[in-house]
Amino acid sequence: MTDVKGPPATNYFYKFGSLATLTIQNVVTILLIRYAKTLPGEVFISSTVVVLMEVFKLFASMGMLLVHHRSFARWAKELHEEIIRKPMETLKVAVPAFIYTFQNNLTFVAVSNLDAATFQVVSQIKILTTAIFSVAMLRRQLGTVQWAALLILFVGIAVVQLDQQSPQAGKTLFHIQSPFLGLSAILISSLMSGYAGVYFEKILKGSEVSLWLRNIQLSMYAIPMGLLTCLAADSDSIRTKGFFFAYTPIVWSIVFFQGFGGLVVAMVVKYADNILKGFATSFAIVFSAIASVYVFGFEIHWLFAIGSSLVIISIFMYGYVPKLSTAPSKRISVVDNANDRVISREESKVPLLLDDAMNKN
Repeated sequence: MTDVKGPPATNYFYKFGSLATLTIQNVVTILLIRYAKTLPGEVFISSTVVVLMEVFKLFASMGMLLVHHRSFARWAKELHEEIIRKPMETLKVAVPAFIYTFQNNLTFVAVSNLDAATFQVVSQIKILTTAIFSVAMLRRQLGTVQWAALLILFVGIAVVQLDQQSPQAGKTLFHIQSPFLGLSAILISSLMSGYAGVYFEKILKGSEVSLWLRNIQLSMYAIPMGLLTCLAADSDSIRTKGFFFAYTPIVWSIVFFQGFGGLVVAMVVKYADNILKGFATSFAIVFSAIASVYVFGFEIHWLFAIGSSLVIISIFMYGYVPKLSTAPSKRISVVDNANDRVISREESKVPLLLDDAMNKN
């Protein structure tokens, strides 16, 4: 991805602009999914939305790669050289592409069974799973502050789940919901996300492939896998109702915002530090809670407030990186689990802390 050079004012614009955009995208997407899934009557088929999200990301990434090269010839050459002539290299992304496709389907299950605010808080458990897989697979070392943050994160999420056992008054639900099913979906999704992220980082370390090309490779596998999921899980519904059954402007907005988030994350990782990313995640949790009160009649109990506060504190603690003198750095590729895409960044001789797991959700 091309570096953006400019005066400090320009860099501040990119930094805070990208963070604000990602925060809004994150909140709006979850609220839209929750709203669409709780409307009266029959709802859309979630597996078809996952496929269309990947189609959007594929064409958007191809467009961004073309903008990056500013030449159709160079754009076509890179696609041919990196995808057609290196099939085994492209095959490496098949495993995470499968995991991400399944994970996206689980997200719809989770949001259908949990309040948007609760989902935003509990989904932060992906920070814990990513850290565990990183220590186990990459032999990465975490500091005392990071381990303490993970413990506080776990406690905060547990407290929020206790709040789910309390009946929420003032709600009008048109579909049966199961908080246990929603929590299970998040846990499985977070485990898969953590493994896929560390796997991606392990096999792609040292790679110079651009963000946009990795997005294209992932979508090339994710689209057929998503179609297979449609056939396996919803073939009867699709055959009788149609692929685009119950698609409304809200559903199309979900497709757009989900695909759009994969593009915004590149700017966030490039310009935002850990503290700012912590603010973005915290704002997403707070805004989701406030919006849920007015849109869904969500009641903020003291257990939810305490648990959410603990999660927000843990995010800032985990993102804390002490200033140390480092050796010369080199370029590596690491994964952004929140948006299921690879980014390129600098790695020093000091062990990399998994701040990239906190960009979203």
